[in-house]
Amino acid sequence: MGKATGFLEYERKEARAEAPLERIKHFNEFHVPLSMEEQKKQASRCMECGVPFCQSGMTIKGMTSGCPLNNLIPEWNDLVYRGNYEQAYLRLHKTSNFPEFTCRVCPGLCEKACTCGLNGDAVATKENEMSIIEYAYANGLAGPKPPVNRTGKKVAVIGSGPSGLAVADQLNTRGHEVTVFERNDRVGGLLRYGIPNMKLEKHFIDRKLEVMEAEGITFKTSVNVGKDVKAKDLLKDFDAVVLACGASNPRDIQAPGRDAKGIYFAVDFLTSTTKSLLDNGLQDGTYISAKDKNVIVIGGGDTGNDCVGTSIRHGCKSIMQLEMMPKAPDTRAENNPWPQWPLVCKTDYGQQEAIAVFGHDPRVYTTTVKEFKKDKAGNLKSAVLVSLESKLDEKSGRKMMVPVEGTEKEVPCELVLIAAGFLGSESYVTENFGVAVDGRTNVSTAPGKFMTSVNKVFTAGDMHTGQSLVVKAIRQGRDCAREVDEFLMGYTNL
Repeated sequence: MGKATGFLEYERKEARAEAPLERIKHFNEFHVPLSMEEQKKQASRCMECGVPFCQSGMTIKGMTSGCPLNNLIPEWNDLVYRGNYEQAYLRLHKTSNFPEFTCRVCPGLCEKACTCGLNGDAVATKENEMSIIEYAYANGLAGPKPPVNRTGKKVAVIGSGPSGLAVADQLNTRGHEVTVFERNDRVGGLLRYGIPNMKLEKHFIDRKLEVMEAEGITFKTSVNVGKDVKAKDLLKDFDAVVLACGASNPRDIQAPGRDAKGIYFAVDFLTSTTKSLLDNGLQDGTYISAKDKNVIVIGGGDTGNDCVGTSIRHGCKSIMQLEMMPKAPDTRAENNPWPQWPLVCKTDYGQQEAIAVFGHDPRVYTTTVKEFKKDKAGNLKSAVLVSLESKLDEKSGRKMMVPVEGTEKEVPCELVLIAAGFLGSESYVTENFGVAVDGRTNVSTAPGKFMTSVNKVFTAGDMHTGQSLVVKAIRQGRDCAREVDEFLMGYTNL
């Protein structure tokens, strides 16, 4: 350990964020990185605790604590402090395929489990990670490294989100010939179209894809496997197939008037904006626009927040974000101690921007939509909201959020964005391959395994586990690749 007293000498310092009223004028990332000298100080705060929970990735009370990739965080923090960025990159790349993505979009499970956070501020691990990977690209360390030998085995990966890309990267490193099929017009899946540009500028994806292509991976876009290409043909042409298509079925809201024009799933709203932004800088007018509209976002998670931030950039008239559950506490409750994931209220960038523009937090808790109302042309004109309360359901024995009679309130609304999560895989893919699915329509495998009920067919990521985090999808991809490699070769060194 380089700086034994670093966590005592230096306060946590983060990259400066552009002011909300300025950053809503564009769709670019809005944080200014720290200088290298300041980043070294931040890395020196890593205290080399005896048990580094930051890299544990273990489950406590059903929640992940620490990095699911088991990144060697204390090691590369120390290397950053010493200024040895080359070795820091080698240690980071040993466990992480895409630090350029996770340092931008991961909620920082490592930081929430940091020992410094037990009695103070956690180490700024995500920003240290970003400094490492950006240094690596700037200094030629992250360039293409094609495998020396090829095995002659061919693998098809269906889906180019974080799990599919991780599978492809690992198997290509092993020497297998990998072809990735993507139904959209660009590679990236969730990373490309599910995460707004403000959180992950797409040139960072393209930069990594160029490296992967130079290393020998083939990408085929606008190919919808299960429709354009059939499973039987892929199984004939490839030695193994990996299904990594994500949890693509959005959860709907069933209420009278749901057929009104102006109600969209969040993923369609965000995709339309990003695609138009990439195609022509939002000049074509083909995206779902929130301009001059009263917008209601249903769902309080990250996707809901992204809808808030995107709607404000469009120029919405007003924004409201509905959450079914009560507001979380501002600090850890006694029954939620470190190193558990902190169940606390987080005000994210979109909510910060709404406060700056409209003067109040857009979130309305314990509330949902009871009815959508439309005009004579079928366009959405308002929504009837109703408050919720927790009651015990006698049949299931579970607590349920139920409407409170007499609390209905009608509000003007021309655009509703449903960000209520996802239900699982899409049937046209699973049925075409004939793989078994569970009650949530996730593709079934034996516990801890990735082989499906069909020989040669594997699965990884959200399609396997249900909707989760990018960092967990990468972990799934790495573990799946190991099983595929062993299936193909009889052993694995991944």
